[in-house]
Amino acid sequence: MNKELIINSSGEGVEIALLEDKKLVELHYERGQDEFAVGDLYLGKVKKLMPGLNAAFVDVGYEKDAFLHYTDLSPYFRSLLKFTKQSLEGNTPWGKEFGKFQNEQEILKTGKITEVVNHRPEVLVQILKEPISAKGPRLSCEISLPGRFVVVTPFNDVVAISRKIHSADERKRLQRIVEAIKPKNFGVIVRTAAEGKNTAELHADILELAEMWQTIQTNLKGAKPPQIILSEQDKTTSILRDLLSESFQRIVVNDKKLLGETKEYISRIAPEKEEIVTYHSAGQPVFDTYGVTKQVKSSFGKTVNLSSGSYLIIEHTEALHVIDVNSGTRSADSGQEQNAMATNLEAASEIARQMRLRDLGGIIIIDFIDMKLPDNKKKILEAMEELMANDRARHTILPISKFGLMQITRQRLRPELNISTAEVCPTCKGTGKIGPSILIGDDIEKDLQYLINQGHRKLALHVHPIMAAYLTKGGFFQSIQWKWYWKFKIKVQIVVDNNSPLTQYQFYDRKTDDLIKL
Repeated sequence: MNKELIINSSGEGVEIALLEDKKLVELHYERGQDEFAVGDLYLGKVKKLMPGLNAAFVDVGYEKDAFLHYTDLSPYFRSLLKFTKQSLEGNTPWGKEFGKFQNEQEILKTGKITEVVNHRPEVLVQILKEPISAKGPRLSCEISLPGRFVVVTPFNDVVAISRKIHSADERKRLQRIVEAIKPKNFGVIVRTAAEGKNTAELHADILELAEMWQTIQTNLKGAKPPQIILSEQDKTTSILRDLLSESFQRIVVNDKKLLGETKEYISRIAPEKEEIVTYHSAGQPVFDTYGVTKQVKSSFGKTVNLSSGSYLIIEHTEALHVIDVNSGTRSADSGQEQNAMATNLEAASEIARQMRLRDLGGIIIIDFIDMKLPDNKKKILEAMEELMANDRARHTILPISKFGLMQITRQRLRPELNISTAEVCPTCKGTGKIGPSILIGDDIEKDLQYLINQGHRKLALHVHPIMAAYLTKGGFFQSIQWKWYWKFKIKVQIVVDNNSPLTQYQFYDRKTDDLIKL
């Protein structure tokens, strides 16, 4: 599978698109002011206990207190409280050798929150879910530090291997290596990316995460809640960490600073892949060049059309998401059962993509076209399991019920991505009336004349696609573009900008790619 990461940096933040075989499957937004991201570690203070919910509300600095359920306390909660208290006071007798830390007795899985949090302590917590809607963040005290090949969990000595590594011999090999090299008092979860890696690579990853834990200990000294202790890496870096593999063919960045950071990270974790990072310097926006803008506009509506003429209807409610599969204009020459099977298989592929793209979470109900044969229903289940194998979110898929419905639960860690595909006309603002903009061709020519008089000879004109077609209509000798050439003795490059309003235009210097202000 050919994977590409397209990174668009702008004044508002960073947009990251993941393409698989040229098809958009994930879209991430990282805003400059984003806080409380999944993985961030905070020093929080317990504000209120809720015995009825068996949970606590913790102040981590968000406008609403964060939610901490008993099941997210971790069996080593008492050890975490002790570590937090001693680190805050600077009283760390174990120093840099965390293996000398003396763990406390584990808490019961079926216990009550009032039994273990009987006062309002200050505690190190990790963001489990970002704030969603009117809810504050959800927290966990099961601290985990993710690396490229392993995840380190303090206060235990358990070694676990990813279930996606199926080879029994490889699982045993990794188990032996990690048990031999891991520091004491650190549990290690071996990720799928570790398959086939040698001891040196795994050891380097574990040592880097152990140093991160030392940094957390240092940052805790003298801290006052609520305070961030360690921030998760930016999304660009975390996506590279989680996804970078041999199938990555290209990473395209349109910002030189971000390009340097990305190259530096790649050279550190996978030097052999550094050459796949490239800089996008063309006049056209990077998302337009690689087809991301077009796919976004076609993928986020209520109706999603499939190539065969079938289509999906995606509805959202407070309780769940509903996806209806319709055959549409698809030909039924092959018979009802075969046609339903083919439509459902095509729909399953797009549904798996849509769940990743929109980051649908919670309960998802899919109403497939009715099929009579049990074998066909089983094939749809197997196809959906295979299609969702690359989905990083935890999920559970149930067989198609007797009502023809498939039920899926899928983990959601960030707010669902909703993009409105309805646009107000930028020219008439919804009134249906266009004023003097009919003379825009004359306006452009006047500005062109002015720029030429100022000494500009290499010019690129960025315009809406409709305006570009208007200026280039008629080809050689006939178009307005060529009339300018004969009149001014320079060729103006016409650049299509899908994000430009219909009647707006901008001139760029083709030598420097700089915007020319009029």
